[in-house]
Amino acid sequence: MKRRDFLRAALGVVIVGGFAPEVLAQVARIPPTSKQENYDPFIKDYLHKVRNFDAHHQEDVFLDQAQFRLLKSCVARFERLQRTVGHGNFYLLSFDDATNISRNYPRVGRFTREELIFLEMIFYSDAAHYGFLGEKPLQNLTDRIQLRKVAKVPYTGNYLYKGLPLETYQKVRHELGRQVILTSGIRSVIKQFLLFLNKAYNYDGNLSLASRSLAPPGYSYHGIGDFDVGQVGLGADNFTQRFTTTEVYRKLKDLGYIKIRYVEDNMLGVRFEPWHINVGSKA
Repeated sequence: MKRRDFLRAALGVVIVGGFAPEVLAQVARIPPTSKQENYDPFIKDYLHKVRNFDAHHQEDVFLDQAQFRLLKSCVARFERLQRTVGHGNFYLLSFDDATNISRNYPRVGRFTREELIFLEMIFYSDAAHYGFLGEKPLQNLTDRIQLRKVAKVPYTGNYLYKGLPLETYQKVRHELGRQVILTSGIRSVIKQFLLFLNKAYNYDGNLSLASRSLAPPGYSYHGIGDFDVGQVGLGADNFTQRFTTTEVYRKLKDLGYIKIRYVEDNMLGVRFEPWHINVGSKA
């Protein structure tokens, strides 16, 4: 596997798949189609990567060895932090609160200066340099979720924003009944950090691969209203293609008022997510 220097990528020197980010942005505006033979070689290569999202590809961007060590230590610290505050609270935890708690709880341990610099680099670098082409709804590392604006959804361990997100989920529950479940609601910057970095850690620091399955921190619409649903009893398969074979998916599709954010063969560098409900105004 070819490793890339991510610091160079963050400065805009490294390009993805032989194309600069502005070229990738133009590709993102091309309407998706199922007829792959109509695409030029670059588009075919792009779709091959997205459809094979959990595989390493030649032009993927990796962290170097020093950065990978920081990635590993950050993931371990986030996991200790999650155990300390509880999974539900971790969904809502701000970056400032996370650093304060880590400082005050020896079993978590304070973030080192090098770890904080690494986390800032991940958050503020342009994700287009490693292949994620979606918009960034959360611009600041220290953005926090206002607790008065959220509601805990019973029996799910998840939270949703009051207003349209909660109302949309309630409509889905009313129409589909107990067979549908909320699998992921609000995610703070900290929660998205853990999900994204853990994925990259499990695949040798491959940021491109991680971003094909999970939005980088700051880029997730779970931070402003989107949520995931699944079918009761399906477990982890609710986050796989198998979900499209369920009664819940068929009904969601037939109802018409549900709009999936990451459609099949989308041009945002993200795998197909039929479980991801688009609540915000931007597609």
